[in-house]
Amino acid sequence: MAEAIYLTIDGYKRLKEELDKLKNEERQRVLEKVAEARSHGDLSENAEYDAAKEEQNQLELKISTLERKLSIATILDEKKVKTDKVYILTTAVLRNLDNNQKVEYTLVSEEEADIEQGKISVKSPIGRAILGKQVSEKVEVRTPGGLKRFEVLEIKFKP
Repeated sequence: MAEAIYLTIDGYKRLKEELDKLKNEERQRVLEKVAEARSHGDLSENAEYDAAKEEQNQLELKISTLERKLSIATILDEKKVKTDKVYILTTAVLRNLDNNQKVEYTLVSEEEADIEQGKISVKSPIGRAILGKQVSEKVEVRTPGGLKRFEVLEIKFKP
């Protein structure tokens, strides 16, 4: 069974635009590269042709992956986001129990994660640890940087 993918309407539109660009612009560009390389003669010893075909294969794989994601995506209704627990699309205000600093993370899908904007994937170590937690609950998280401990201080929704 396919794994669920949850997207905001903006995330869905962004992936759709990327797919359209790949299919309508990049595919044509790569086909032209393949044709140009093919015109150079013997394909058995044509490194340019091999490279162009590999690029074409990678592009088709990316297109196929995006099409699959879009076909199984569930678009989240931002109007129905609850803040009683940490869910996808909620922002959790956490206190790092080791250094007493506050951090904010908004849980999003893998496709929409952007750490610089404070958006972390629900599949990231911290995302998995805080998903479903309520205010005042504490969690321990194994991250690449070591063990981190947090307390959930607040849960909010920021459209």
